[in-house]
Amino acid sequence: EDVDVPSRRVLITGATGLLGRAVFKEFNENNWNAVGCGYRRAQPRFEQINLLDSIAVHDIIHEFQPHVIVHCAAERRPDVVESQPDTASQLNVSASGNLAKEAAGIGAFLIYISTDYVFDGTSPPYKETDVPNPLNLYGKTKLEGEKAVLENNEDAAVLRIPVLYGDVERLEESAVTVMFDKVQFSNKSANMDHWQQRFPTNVKDVAAVCRQLAEKRMLDPSVKGTFHWSGNEQMTKYEMACAIADAFNLPSSHLRPITDCPVVGALRPRNAQLDCSKLEMLGIGQRTPFRAGIKESLWPFLVDKRWRQTVFH
Repeated sequence: EDVDVPSRRVLITGATGLLGRAVFKEFNENNWNAVGCGYRRAQPRFEQINLLDSIAVHDIIHEFQPHVIVHCAAERRPDVVESQPDTASQLNVSASGNLAKEAAGIGAFLIYISTDYVFDGTSPPYKETDVPNPLNLYGKTKLEGEKAVLENNEDAAVLRIPVLYGDVERLEESAVTVMFDKVQFSNKSANMDHWQQRFPTNVKDVAAVCRQLAEKRMLDPSVKGTFHWSGNEQMTKYEMACAIADAFNLPSSHLRPITDCPVVGALRPRNAQLDCSKLEMLGIGQRTPFRAGIKESLWPFLVDKRWRQTVFH
């Protein structure tokens, strides 16, 4: 029997990462022919492509002829960007510009995933038209990536998003889920940042926004430019940790809120809340309540299996 392959084709970079996996799944389950590419963790599920290899990038785009490319691949850890600026700039800026050029060459719609860290966090909420002022090198490379994309492809879209969580393979994959062990091991007190205001966002929701944006664009060529998407629950890391504890009926008295501005690592914006009304006006969006989303993401990592019975039955 011939397998019915959907005619709409989407290519996802960084498909092995937390966001990329969710984006691949979302398109795949909604009647798109999705191909994911990755680098270190690609095989056997995804194509292995080094995005810094312009010939390999050209070849896969010309062979697959995607209608849409969702560019999730990036060096997204601010402290790593500070310590390896050249490598980070190659991936976040040069590779993004090249991908935009290749997409333009075949008329594919490129969605470049950017970050709320392009803003300095002093006057939220931020609209797409507000002037960026990144505080750290990560934010700077992502902003340069935005410019490289739009210079090489004026029909592309930039989607800025905040801190992400979701179905992680390891707790360290997300700045939100990485706190779970500190929450679970309540025998020693844990300091938690209670200064930076965050808007934790489920990767499934971002994936849905990418698909809705792509489908809207198929009908309307004026859908392009810069967009913002974010969860709408404002929380510090301390508040997220308490919400996680609460979701699993775990104690939180060992968690200590630290209200001073952090002094180590890359500078972070205090509150880079994104105004999402532009996408909402287009009828695009999806939001999972934090408590429901975090419970779904973290229950496989519960250490005390007895809790699973109480939480889920």
